[in-house]
Formats: sequence, C-alpha cells, structure tokens
Amino acid sequence: MKLTKYISKCIPVFSIGLLFSFPSVAQKLSVAALVCEYQTNPIGIDVVKPRLSWKLKSSGQDILQTSYELRMSKDSAQLKNGKNLSWTSGKVKSASSVHIMYNGPALASAQRNYWQVRVWDNKGNVSKWSDCNYWEMGLLKTSDWTAEWIKSNIPADTVDGPAPMFRRSFELAKAVKSARLYITAHGIFEAYLNGKRIGDEYFAPGWTSYRKRLQYQVYDVTSLLNKGKNAAGVMVGDGWYRGHLDKWKNIYGKDLALLYQLEVQYTDGTKETIASNKQWKAAIGPIRSSSFYNGEVYDTRLEKKGWNMSAYNDKGWLPVTTAVYDNSILVAPEMPPVRKKEVFHPLKLIKTPKGETVIDFGQNLVGWVVIDIKGKLGDVITIKHAEVLDKEGNFYTANLRFAKSELKYILASNQVEHHEPHFTYQGFRYIKIEGFTGKLDTAGIRAVAMYSDMEATGNLVTSNPMLNQLQHNIQWGQKGNFVDVPTDCPQRNERLGWTGDAQAFSRTAEYNMNVAGFFTRWLKDLSADQHADGAVTWVVPDIMSPTAAGVAGWADAATIIPWSLYQTYGDKHILEQQYPGMKAWIGYMEQKSINDLWNTGFHFGDWCFYSPSPTDDSGKAAVTDKYLIAQAFYANSVQLMINTAEVLGKDEDVKKYQALLEKIKKAFVKEYVTGNGRVVSGTQTAMALTLSFDLLPENLRDQLAGRLVENIKAYGNHLTTGFLGTPYLCHVLSRFGYDDMAYTLLLQDTYPSWLYPVTKGATTIWERWDGIKANGDLQDPSMNSFNHYSYGAIGDWMYRRMAGLDTDTKNPGYKGITIAPHPGGDLSMVNATLETMYGKLQSKWQLKNGLFILDVVVPPNTTAEVILPNAANTEVTHNLVVSTLKKAVKSGKDLKYPVGSGSYHFEYHFKP
Repeated sequence: MKLTKYISKCIPVFSIGLLFSFPSVAQKLSVAALVCEYQTNPIGIDVVKPRLSWKLKSSGQDILQTSYELRMSKDSAQLKNGKNLSWTSGKVKSASSVHIMYNGPALASAQRNYWQVRVWDNKGNVSKWSDCNYWEMGLLKTSDWTAEWIKSNIPADTVDGPAPMFRRSFELAKAVKSARLYITAHGIFEAYLNGKRIGDEYFAPGWTSYRKRLQYQVYDVTSLLNKGKNAAGVMVGDGWYRGHLDKWKNIYGKDLALLYQLEVQYTDGTKETIASNKQWKAAIGPIRSSSFYNGEVYDTRLEKKGWNMSAYNDKGWLPVTTAVYDNSILVAPEMPPVRKKEVFHPLKLIKTPKGETVIDFGQNLVGWVVIDIKGKLGDVITIKHAEVLDKEGNFYTANLRFAKSELKYILASNQVEHHEPHFTYQGFRYIKIEGFTGKLDTAGIRAVAMYSDMEATGNLVTSNPMLNQLQHNIQWGQKGNFVDVPTDCPQRNERLGWTGDAQAFSRTAEYNMNVAGFFTRWLKDLSADQHADGAVTWVVPDIMSPTAAGVAGWADAATIIPWSLYQTYGDKHILEQQYPGMKAWIGYMEQKSINDLWNTGFHFGDWCFYSPSPTDDSGKAAVTDKYLIAQAFYANSVQLMINTAEVLGKDEDVKKYQALLEKIKKAFVKEYVTGNGRVVSGTQTAMALTLSFDLLPENLRDQLAGRLVENIKAYGNHLTTGFLGTPYLCHVLSRFGYDDMAYTLLLQDTYPSWLYPVTKGATTIWERWDGIKANGDLQDPSMNSFNHYSYGAIGDWMYRRMAGLDTDTKNPGYKGITIAPHPGGDLSMVNATLETMYGKLQSKWQLKNGLFILDVVVPPNTTAEVILPNAANTEVTHNLVVSTLKKAVKSGKDLKYPVGSGSYHFEYHFKP
C-alpha cells in the first residue's frame, strides 16, 4: 500500500510530523463472537430474560454500530431462512452491542432458542446475518423436577469412606431424537451413560452456599443413548459437601445424595423420563476415600468392571433409599466449569539427599497427576505432592499443615495400569513416588492443570525477562486459585474463598481472564451468606463460625468487586444484583461506628505486612493501625456506593451517601491526621490508602505523597505493604507524579519485592514476600503458601499504567477507552493486549534510539483517547486523519488524541 506524506498545519499549538494517509478500501462489516450471559451456546440457563452480546468485525476505521436487529427461532434451518421466527427485535437504533436483553415471549423450561444478529454502522454498511447461535433454558420451575433424591444404604458411606456408586439399567423402545440429563448431588459427581463419561467438567455441581443455592448441570447426552438397553452410572465423592474444610467436616450434611433426571425425546415426538428413584441400586467400589485435602485412595482390585454398562450383573448391589430435600434452591450454573487444561511432562527426575524419588514438573500448578505404571499385584503406589524442595533439596510438605495431599493406588495386576484421581485436586510442582520398586519411566507420568475454564483475555510482555516471569506467576496464581471459587491457596488444609484476597486481586483477574460469570456467581453466594445485620463473611461460601464476619478490607468485597466488574464489563445488572447487599454492608459499618468513626471490633489489618522478624523491636515493622484501615475502607465503600447509586439512578441514595462520606472523611482527619498532614500510622499502607481514597483535603495530599516516597527510600527502595496496601501503592505513586518510584519498586529484586520470589525460582505468587529466605531457609510452615495470588494485584498497575490500557469511567466496559502508557524503569518495550467485550485492544510501546514508538489497536464500536506522554512540544509522526488532528488537545506535557476503532502508529523523540 502506497503511503502519502504531508505536514498538517491545522493545529498551531504544537508541531505535527509526518501524516500517513491510506487509500479508501471497501469496508466489510460482519458480526462474530455471539454470547448469551457471557457463554457461548449455553445449555441450561435460568435467566428468564437473558442478555445477548456480539462483536463487530470491520477493516475500516472509526466504525460504530448505529443499529442492530435480532431474530430468534426454535429451528435453526428456519432461522437461517428468516421463517417461522419466534421473536424479532426489529431494527433498533442503538450503539449497544453488549448485554442486550431478550424481550420476546416468555421462555419455557428446556426451550432451545436459536438466534442471529445483524448490524448497521456509521459508514452506511450493513452486515449479513451472523452465524446461528443458541441458548437453552434449564428447568425453571421446582415442579419440573420429577426425580427423587436417592442415597445409599451402605454403612461405610461416611465422610472419609468409600465413594458410593449408583446405577440403573433401562430400555428405550424407540429411536432417540434428543436427550438432556439434569443432574446434581450432595457431594461431587462423575456420571456415565453406557460406559462413557458424561461431559468434560470436574467437581460438579461446584461449590455454592449449599443451604441456599445448589447448582445443577445440564448435559446433551443424545449421542450416548441407544435404542434398546442402556445403563446409567454415577459415582459421588465427599467434595465440599461433607468433606474436610479447614478444621471441620460434614458441614452441610453427613449423607451424600444424587438427583438424576434424564429427559428423552423420541423421533415420533413422544417423551420419556428416566429419573432417580427406588429402582436404582448402590454399591461401593475402588475409591476407598476421597478428599480435597488428603487426596484419594484407589484399590484397583475392587473395580467393578462394566458397572456402568447395561450387561452388568448388579446382583449384590443394595437398593437405595429416597430422601426429600428442598428443590427450590436449585439453580443453573452461571460460570465456566472446572476442566482439564495444560499438561506438563516431567522436567527432571531427582534423587534427593534423603534418597527420595522426586519428579519436578517445572511449574507450580493445581490439578492432578496422571500415571501409567507397571508393577505387581498388590503393590501400593503412593504419590505425594509438594510446592518446593527444602534448603538441602529434599521433598518438603510441612507447609501443607495437616493436609496429606497424596494419591494412593493399589495395583490389581502385573500389567500397565492407567491411574488418575476423581474427586480431589492438589497444588504442587514436585511429586514423590513411593512403593514402586522397578525403574521409573517418566514417559508415562504427566501433571494436568485444572481450573475454571475462563477465557484468557489479557497478555502482557515486556523487554525485561524477570517482569515477564512475574506476569506468568500472576496468571498461574489466578489459574491455580480460581477452582470454582476464588481460593486463597490450593495446597494446604484451607482452600477457602477468602473475601479479602478476592477483592484485592479482582481488577488484575479481570485483565487476565474473563471472570464475569465466575464472579457473578460467587457474588450471589456472598449475598446468600451475608448476615442479617449486613456483615459479610470472611470466606464465601461461608463455613466458619457466626462471628467470622464484618472485617474491614475483607467484607468490602461486597462493594469493590461489583464496581470493578462494572468498569470492566459494563454490566449494570451486576450492580443491580448486588445493590441490596452493598447497602447492607454500609449499614453494618454505620451501626458499628461511633460519631462516624469505625474503631470497634476485630480486624485482620494489613495482612502479611513487612517485618524484619517476628519479634521485631527495631521499629521497622510496618504496622498500620487496624482502625485507620477500617475507616479508610469504610470511606471507599461509601464512595463506591455513591458511584453505583448514580449509575442506577437512585438520586436519594446518592445524596444520603454523599453526606455520610463527608462525615466519614472528617472523622478520619480528626482521628488520624496531624495539623501538618502527617498520618499517625506512618506506613506505606496508611499513606497509600489515605491518598487513594481521597481522605485528605486536596491541599494536604501532595505533601503526603512526598512523605510516602521518603518512607520507601527509608526502606532502601522497598515496599512494606501487606494484602490491603499492595494493590494501591504504585497507583498512588503514579497518580502523584512518582512513576519513577513506582518503577523502582516494580523492578526491585531484593526482599521485600515482587521480583525477589522470581530470583528464587517462583512460578506463582507467594503468600509471603520471603517464603524462601535469602539463605534458603523456608518461612514459618504454619502460613507459607507458594501459590497465593494477593500480591499479584500489581498486575492491575502493569496493565493500566505501565501499558496504559484503561476504561473510561463514563463509558464503562471499554466502550470508551483510555490508552495512556507510562514508560519508565529500564524497559524498552511493553506490549499489552486485552480481548474486551468489543474485541481486541492493544497498546505496544517501544523506546529506540531516543524515539518513543506507540502502536495501538482500538476495537470496533468503541472510541479511545490516546495520551502520548511528554509529547506536547515535539513533532509526532502518526497515521491520523485530519479530522482527528483537529480534535487533539495539549494537556500539560502530554498530547491527547481522540480516536475511533482502527490501528494507529505514533513516533516522536521522547524526553523523560
């Protein structure tokens, strides 16, 4: 393509360099990436008016949707021909292409709906109809459930006991047109039809607040059924329902149970239901015990060959008993299930100084080990898991506390046997194999990562290999801890949905992956477990004592995460859904405050802050007043409440909370700020929270930012923050003009810092800044996880400030975009991409021979403001059109360009 060069003289306030103009080309407009409630072709949803979204594809620039048309049919062939439509929106004038609510006739249980969309743009183009997608409804009424809950009659069916197996043979007299299985359990299940495993998800039905919300799964099992004889089989493990959680067990009940409803439609239009009832039988088999903490014991000698096939003789199996449970709490899934993901092969086979046989997979991951092994009949093969080796190079499990974290297989033959678990997962990089006497063939061993199957949306690469490893560690910390709920850690006897960790990391999580569905469901459980007085529990789902609630920085997940999700996905429904719980949490803090000062009750404070030693008496420990932190988060939650009320048009609430916020800030200043603007807890966390949440009068803020920088220098250019201060530290520094110090902290590689664990070989984020000390010693094993994502919250700053990708608060969900990179440190390149609800967004900057080079991609149906740092008084080479140049604005040292969709290139001589 030939480039035309000319000098723009349209803007006298600054000098414009070479402008590249591209010849006009035909702009092809199309629609892709159709989703319903954040899912592609979902089966089994219970949203009665689901929301539809799509992405525009176009080769043109400045493309905006001006109208859309949706159409729907119960028949895909008819839909493609535009016939027998069950609903059409007609042509709707709208720029919205996300979260468009279905507004047709009421939807019925199990109804499948095929849909298409076409769009018009601001260039006069109209797309063809999109590909045909669908969504299918779940069971919308309690009365739709005709199956009965069944339990085994087996005495050994207790916690830590064998996993019960349920089966039933049945006949289908006619040819099958379609079939759906609606299934759930008390416990976690694996289901089979005619010997084949149903679905590719694990640990179903997932972990929700079981007393109020229990998910069911829906599977299309048409291809698994036969005309004639068939057999259904289901195994159920303890899982979260009655298995070990922290120091408790049998939390939700002592009995495992199954609810199974197979709906079959024949080709002649008739229907039949195969449901769990007294016709089923139960037995116990090879899974002798299963537990998330302790692992699984599998006795191959006790396998019941063909137990899930129709020809199997189930003589000796016991009849089941039926039970009555509340089916009104059954809900359809809203988030991706846990699936098998990456596979790791052994990196090293190690013989430790103690003589242990250890395999290193090279990555701290969450999932399980698959092994093909040949031994002798009766051999007991034990696989133990660990995150690290100790200082001497021996296998180390002390930090697992009382979690056994082991797999045990009892072999049934002298032939090669294939083994992998069913109802457990572990966090590990290393495994130790015991009980095998032959020569170990590592070719038959692999580790499989497992986590909620969220779409990867963000990627960030820099010129610094250690920063790239940090980004890798952040992503793998998220993968390993987003296993159906956002856990704190995946390896020891904890693995709980700690609210503080989740809120601290939520914005980073939203860059790395599409977590809309993941957090939408989890927030419903947060609301379900929220106390009547508004207190939010420490963990969600809640399994702790009634007093384990109402802690600052943890309970604020109720306000922080919904607002963050709204910024990233532009989804007002999330705010509407969580609004009552947000108000209740504010109300709780109001009730606990005295003269608008929240200085009562228990708080965790700035968890895992820096201290030179556990018994430090040097004054260097970065201890922040817990009530100062509580007041700061109180103010922040009220501000987020104001923001939310404004979005939802709740004007009276806006006024109410604005008045409350003013009183909270005054109380903060009176209690915690001296006349000269010094915060009484002179820690980095205290100053970062005070500045981030705008708790000081404006005339006192700059001086406090200077004090923050001096504090960092006093610690040798190291951070000292814990879980609550870390997410805000670098953002505050950049906001007040200290990008250089933010980069100094980011690139610091001695303890405490983000890169120190990288120097120690970390492949995930650690719970402590010094999980492995400089001399190789390990931290206190009672709290020393090597996969704990909270400190990975720096990822938000890396995407938002370093790379410059941010939302426009007034046009959330990246409908409006800010691209404002902040070069610094010793970096010569940063390249960040983000798959938004509208398409690919990219910011790539380079520094070459004094030139700052920025390449930007803006997705269709969005607009962006590109802010070039230190470009106001220099010549800029670019490929902008004249109309855009006329809108450029000089802002201090920076230059702002408003742009539409397309790819843009900028170059200029850069002076830091």
